Amino acid sequence: MNTAFTVHPGGPSLPGRKIALGAVLLLALILFLRGNPFRAVPAGHVGVKDFIGNVSPEPLGPGVHLVFPFTRVVKMSIQTQELKEVAEVPSKEGLVMNLEVSLLYRLDPEKAPAIYKSVGADYASVAVEPQIRSAIREITSSYEAKALYSAEREKIAQEILALFSKISRDRGIVSEAVLLRKIGLPDVVANAIQEKLKREQEAEQMKFVLQKEQQEAERKRIEGQGIADFQKIVASGISPQLLEWKGIEATEKLALSPNAKIVVIGNPKSGLPIILGGTETK
Repeated sequence: MNTAFTVHPGGPSLPGRKIALGAVLLLALILFLRGNPFRAVPAGHVGVKDFIGNVSPEPLGPGVHLVFPFTRVVKMSIQTQELKEVAEVPSKEGLVMNLEVSLLYRLDPEKAPAIYKSVGADYASVAVEPQIRSAIREITSSYEAKALYSAEREKIAQEILALFSKISRDRGIVSEAVLLRKIGLPDVVANAIQEKLKREQEAEQMKFVLQKEQQEAERKRIEGQGIADFQKIVASGISPQLLEWKGIEATEKLALSPNAKIVVIGNPKSGLPIILGGTETK
């Protein structure tokens, strides 16, 4: 049996060309769907270029960018984010408190590729949450529980922020603020702290009252001393000669008075006039 083969000079057969054309179209579709060279990065984000595991150290800013096909662009937020943490923390005296804290932080855009490469896109659960928990426990353990109910509360928040910033700065995390939102203690302990703070405030108030009374007593003492000094000076200035002179002046004024009177001159002790009486002229 003889089999005849037909050879078409100049290229493949028509079915072969159709298969080749279909393969090209399929490849083009794959390239279009998977290898689109245009990438858009939204506002408040940076893009990290990941080409089959090769991470570019240069982040992409917001906007549309032309990248090499098959390059994955991971979008990472650089906006301020809030992490709410609820933790059981110890105090200096060994009490366990339920503390609710808010951490405000953001990602340093220049370090986004490095943190994506070393930690991953879910860096918050790996590089932020454990670190803030550690900072909270370390700082609160050096303060008594009552400090969280006093003016030292803000100081504690600032120390937590400083410690967290120190241990997370190299990771590319920029910390902005730590807010102590709620402190939970057993009712008995909380009431005891409140009563203690109340008594301390009353003691401070009593110190103020005593200080004020002491100042008032000192003022009166100085005032009395001034009056005594004045009387002493006045008394030392009154002499018998002065009294005699004043008596002479009084005698002259009586002599000029229109009232009828009897004046005896020549008192043997002082020489002052003696007024026996008189009637007023009308």
